[in-house]
Formats: sequence, C-alpha cells, structure tokens
Amino acid sequence: MTAQLFFDINTSNGVPVYEQVARQIVSAIASGGLNAGQMVPSVREMAKELAINPNTVSRAYRQLQDNGVLETVRGSGIAVSSGAKAKCKSMRSQAIGQRIAHVIVEARQSQLSDDEILKMIQSEMRKKHP
Repeated sequence: MTAQLFFDINTSNGVPVYEQVARQIVSAIASGGLNAGQMVPSVREMAKELAINPNTVSRAYRQLQDNGVLETVRGSGIAVSSGAKAKCKSMRSQAIGQRIAHVIVEARQSQLSDDEILKMIQSEMRKKHP
C-alpha cells in the first residue's frame, strides 16, 4: 500500500522544490509517519498531487535512494528502506544543528553574550511549539 503524504511546497523560499520534497520525506520517516517497507507514491502520482514537474520528484527520490533512505522494489515501485528511520533522524539532527550554528553566529555578530543566547533558547523551549 502506498503512503498518503502531505507536503507543504513553497516555491518562493529559495529552497529548491526537489530538496523540499526530499526533506519532507526524511521528516516523515524520522517521525514515524513512514515506515520501512512502506511504498511512497509513484513519481507521476506525487508530481500530480503537488502540481510539479515529474523530473523534480524523480530528482528527490534519486537523492533519497543515493542516501539509502528509499529503495526500488522490483515490480512494485519505491519503498522506505530498512534502517531509513535511523538515517533520517541523523540527517534531521545534522540539519537542525547547522541551523542552530547559523543562529549562534548571527547572535554573536549582534553582540549578544552566550548567557543572553542561552536565555533566549531556554525561553523558546518553554513555549508550546508544535
């Protein structure tokens, strides 16, 4: 059975669409929304659902296959590979770490002390974010 995925594609945020598709599949796997062995929509189905070029979806799927997250199942389509959840969690952790590093650089360039930065982070963590 093919998974039902919900994507939020933003063509004006500067992130290539294929990268947005790949990131959202990685997030779905990391969070348990997609599991090992579960089929992802075909390239054509996904392209139609998102109203994007099939080559864009193909590029995202190829990137994820190269990273060992997705695998071709002969005669069936493309599925989540075994071990993908751990890989996706690691990929998400690295991406979040990079974003945090950029925020810290920006905060230090704004002459904020480490204590001020930590207080800001702690304040945000106490808030009810989804």
